[in-house]
Amino acid sequence: MIPVNSVLQVGQFPEIMQLEIDKRLSTIKLLDPHGKAPDGSFAAILTRSNTQLPKELFEAMPSVRMVATCGVGYDNLPLDYLKDNGIKASNTPGVLNDAVCELAIGMLLGLLRRIPEAQDFVKSTAWSKSPFTITSTLAGKRVGIAGMGRIGQDLAKRLEPFKVKLAYTGPSRKELPYEYFSNIKSLAQACDILLLACPANAETEKMINAEVLDALGPKGYLINIARGSVVDEEALLVALQQKNIAGAALDVFENEPNPNFGFLNLDNVLLTPHIGSATSETRQLMTNLAIDNLEAFYNQKPLLTEVKN
Repeated sequence: MIPVNSVLQVGQFPEIMQLEIDKRLSTIKLLDPHGKAPDGSFAAILTRSNTQLPKELFEAMPSVRMVATCGVGYDNLPLDYLKDNGIKASNTPGVLNDAVCELAIGMLLGLLRRIPEAQDFVKSTAWSKSPFTITSTLAGKRVGIAGMGRIGQDLAKRLEPFKVKLAYTGPSRKELPYEYFSNIKSLAQACDILLLACPANAETEKMINAEVLDALGPKGYLINIARGSVVDEEALLVALQQKNIAGAALDVFENEPNPNFGFLNLDNVLLTPHIGSATSETRQLMTNLAIDNLEAFYNQKPLLTEVKN
């Protein structure tokens, strides 16, 4: 059992997630993670992966020994501080793979077939005046996946029936039936579509730069369902504006929820508001897994999905 009011809930949660929390927990809420820490002796924090937790919050509450985040990413946690102070952390991998992969393929098809523009074309009655533009098919394309973890592998399996040739890059080769490239530039050069499913860390920060985009080329497409930080957005804007690449589909941005205004005026992008895991089913699963990790912590059992940092 988790003691009443022993968990500090930091940041805002969508209603469907809050309902799950309220079913199982009685928490104290801190909406602003940079605000004054409330009085009380909290052993754990519950938060979302899009909420940045400053180390000052932990310094103000030395009783905290565990933080459970709803989401796969943990780049908004002060990992070095947690490690140095023996504070455990958990995330929620696995349960959001289906939703994220569905969105990635939907964005990919929407970009290639220009589905949003096609709908606007019909709604505006422009179809009665001229036919819609010819688009591109996915079948036969070479698709490269940067990051072959749980989501990357699930995505590859879903792409196989589309008659594509798959390749990937990552820290090391895996026992997979796809071609492996040791660096992102070589993968981009070999592919028509570059799909980003890698974690956000020091090694991947701005790894999609002007050189990589040039390697992808004027017929290449970029799909980002990872994190905004893995792309040099200024370089991407130039590449899109000058048609150095054919297009991009972006669910994540450096500055959320206020992405670079330059993306909003382009006709070769498809943009969504970081909704990879935003289905009711997935958000419920994520919330419950985070709470399951809290219960394991309070019962002095191993965390189900501990972040190893």
